[in-house]
Amino acid sequence: MTRSPRAARSLVLSLPLLFVLPAATAEARAKPVASAPSKAQAPASSGAQVPWLYKGSDVPPDREWIFGRLPNGLRYAVRHNGVPPGQVSIRVRVDAGSLYEADSERGFAHLLEHMLFRQSKYIAEGSAITTFQKLGASFGSDTNAETTTTQTVFKLDLPDANAASLDEAMKLLSGMVSAPTLSAANLKSDLPIVLAEMRERGGASKRAQQAMQDTLYAGQPLSVREPIGTVETLTAATPEAVRAFYQRWYRPENVVVILSGDLPPAELEAAVTKWYAGWKGVGPLTPQPTFGDPVVHPAAVTADPAAPAGDPAAAPVDMARVLVEPDLPPSLLYAVERPWRQKNDTIVYNQGKMIDNLAQSIINRRLETKARAGGSFLTAQVNQDDVSRSADVTFVSLTPLTDDWQAALRDVRAVIADAMQRPPTQEEIDREVAELDVAFQVPVEQRRILPGSQLADDLVMALDIRETVASPEAVLDIFRRSRPLFTPQAVLEHTRKLFSGTVSRAVFTTPKAGMADAGALKLALQQQVAPDAPPTAVAAAPVSFDKLPAIGKVQTPAAQVQTGLLGIEEVVWPNGVKALLWPVVEEPGRVMVKVRFGGGTRAIDPADAPYIALGKIALVGSGLASLDQEDLDRISTGRKMGFDFDVDDASFHFSAETRPADLADQLYLFAGKLALPRWDQLPFQRAKAAARIQYATFSTSPQGVLNRDLSFYQRGKDARFATPTPEQTEAATFERFKKVWGDALGQGPVEVQIFGDFDKAAAITALNRTFGALPARAAQPAGPPPTRDVAVSKPSAQPVVLYHHGDPDQAAAVVSWPTGGGSMGISESRQLEILTQLFSNRLLDAAREKLGVSYSPYVYSSWPVDLKAGGAITAVAQVDPKSVPVFFQTASEIAQDLIDHPPSAEELALVTEPMRQQVTRAASSTAFFMNQLEGATTDPVRFGSIGTVLADYTETTPQAMQALAARYLGKGNSWRLEVLPAEGQGDGTTVASAKVTATP
Repeated sequence: MTRSPRAARSLVLSLPLLFVLPAATAEARAKPVASAPSKAQAPASSGAQVPWLYKGSDVPPDREWIFGRLPNGLRYAVRHNGVPPGQVSIRVRVDAGSLYEADSERGFAHLLEHMLFRQSKYIAEGSAITTFQKLGASFGSDTNAETTTTQTVFKLDLPDANAASLDEAMKLLSGMVSAPTLSAANLKSDLPIVLAEMRERGGASKRAQQAMQDTLYAGQPLSVREPIGTVETLTAATPEAVRAFYQRWYRPENVVVILSGDLPPAELEAAVTKWYAGWKGVGPLTPQPTFGDPVVHPAAVTADPAAPAGDPAAAPVDMARVLVEPDLPPSLLYAVERPWRQKNDTIVYNQGKMIDNLAQSIINRRLETKARAGGSFLTAQVNQDDVSRSADVTFVSLTPLTDDWQAALRDVRAVIADAMQRPPTQEEIDREVAELDVAFQVPVEQRRILPGSQLADDLVMALDIRETVASPEAVLDIFRRSRPLFTPQAVLEHTRKLFSGTVSRAVFTTPKAGMADAGALKLALQQQVAPDAPPTAVAAAPVSFDKLPAIGKVQTPAAQVQTGLLGIEEVVWPNGVKALLWPVVEEPGRVMVKVRFGGGTRAIDPADAPYIALGKIALVGSGLASLDQEDLDRISTGRKMGFDFDVDDASFHFSAETRPADLADQLYLFAGKLALPRWDQLPFQRAKAAARIQYATFSTSPQGVLNRDLSFYQRGKDARFATPTPEQTEAATFERFKKVWGDALGQGPVEVQIFGDFDKAAAITALNRTFGALPARAAQPAGPPPTRDVAVSKPSAQPVVLYHHGDPDQAAAVVSWPTGGGSMGISESRQLEILTQLFSNRLLDAAREKLGVSYSPYVYSSWPVDLKAGGAITAVAQVDPKSVPVFFQTASEIAQDLIDHPPSAEELALVTEPMRQQVTRAASSTAFFMNQLEGATTDPVRFGSIGTVLADYTETTPQAMQALAARYLGKGNSWRLEVLPAEGQGDGTTVASAKVTATP
């Protein structure tokens, strides 16, 4: 049963962006289990009216879903949900993906996704984006689609839904899936867009992904069925061939319509019936395909028969491959594969999956402990999943720290070998059970705030992996009554099964030629390893907060003042710490905490710039008081606590989402980091290794180079905004790390925000002992004034030219117009976002729809509220190198046209209405106000800006937009940057061709 969604292991193509989920790294879902069904809900098989989703299952149905089937075979599920208010989330799932294609149809499932948006019965050619914008749905976030190996899903989050808008939305979507045009003109328009998408997602990462697919699933369709398809099959596509694929799979029997939102279920059901009941498939129903089993190669070598039972090498080492990619980090993956078989989603089935999950969690915790202690690998993980209904696979992935990858592989396998020889301790099991218990308890506590879109997506995922869904209460009840099953012996048996299979295959991506070959990799996997030493006994109980040192002398507030906004109260302590408290009952079980302190990036000396990136990785892991990394994990066992750290332009941040019961201890963790920092060299060294390994990956694509360098150039080549080079990282010392971050942790002022479900009196008591007890801090960040200035790039017609090591047909182009910053300009910054969206819509239409030179061009506006300058309007596109001038010309023409001519009222409404809906929906959550009010205790202007937020984003005129364009988008105001392929350029760098060695 699907409660927490599990990422399906399939390649995914999304509109407007492409997301590739490697089969080696997609996250597995923890599956709840039980020994018997809940008494509160009868099992599905016990009643006459069994919902279609629960056929063959004894999992208690989630009665808030109403399931139905139309006479034509189309299935549907609807439910009421009021989060966010007024929204209805619609999902149309077609049981057809790239694995349903014939050899000559590779890429057709995804191509169809595009063509259905192009033109259909109720949508004129090329008007889908504006049609949905008129309903208040923004393109990309509210309106989207994705194609995977096993399904195609069309998504619409309809804001401000009523009977009329729901009817219109359902009409539009029904016409797309049941009556698309699929003309030659449609194909001609969409083919360049799909090919641009393919080009943008190429390069080293794509080659590594393909090598993994080819190797792990050799002999199965999955090895050659990426959703994007091939250039050959796509360019050979004809309207007749595409329509044949459509008619074979797009029929009501293969479609499920899902609606979850703020309208009565009866209205939702009626809308499904009205718009889908008349749809009939063409021709006989084609049976669902099967995707084959892992195939043992005839030359496969079986490992030493004396290897321990369940040793990964006990399966035939069927194939090994080494891929040399100079710009990718070393990454080794091996997989133990078994045939996939669909099983009834019963309680017994879930019991087995839950024990599987416990086994993986225990191994992964041991691997992480070993890595933290300075082992031979940076990271390692075990993960089991069912991949695209093609294989049941246990993956083992690791990143070696040095060239001695054999030692890293041996050390990882030794941990696994020990887990298969001896059962885990009961303490280890109890620790993982406690973690899962809180994970399943939180949705129960927060049931009233579960978004309708998440519930709809959960059901889509359940359909794809052939499972059911259950209510949070049923999941928790089932899980807790299953605890007697979680014995050491049961976990041992499941561990052994996880590493037994039909075949074992491996892929090693290395940046250096000669480090390994396929034969050496296969030999390393076949060798028997000695089990790792038994793990140190885990403490029976988590570390106690009661035994940790006090932050300081308990202080009571010096002042408590109502802000006059939404019941938010400002509390001030004698040491200068200020807190904004907003207890609400509308978000049960959720408390958000954010701590803002210090001067952020601008307070760091430019000479210490490399320590910014290292601090983001290592500062929290260095611990506090007597707690190291392991202790921080243990102290939060069975609790909902977090410790996110971020560095902003002008402040540092700690943030977490917690629960009312854990709030006091969450505050101690944050305050303890400021007052009682611990300095541990191991996290620092691990952070250095991670930074060195990651750096080369930025060169693999134009987007990677932008991620590495764009901020640096936008901020006038300020070293603090640069990504440290490996040489700079290597030169960093632990002593300087302590000095830089020790000073930063002592910078003031401190602002604490607590928004959500909490008792105000109890929160103030906890703050008295934590932040109120801190020593007094300076009112301003430390450091001389020059280091607190942030520069901006000067306008220039001559572009900055950077180079990447990706495919020679890849490039990127950027145009950036500096704007401003500061809280006094918040209203103008919001108006600039309207202008930016106008620009973005035009750029998408020109560069993607008309010219076909870029798949996902975009424009965004930044406005640092804490700085007087540094904001920008930035237009970005990934294009082929010869189209860089085309992009620059197109962007300049759009900018000039916005200056010369005001947009029409209709064009403006296509932007302001979706923005109105986005702001209205966002404002239904306290998180929105937390973000808007950050820093308000030292800058009260931000309180006043809340009152104008909706008007700022939605009320404007064509003339106001024209005036803003004239102020900022003039010809002499911009600067440009282009990222070109390195091959043949003057920097002396050439593109290294991938080298692959493999042995069957």
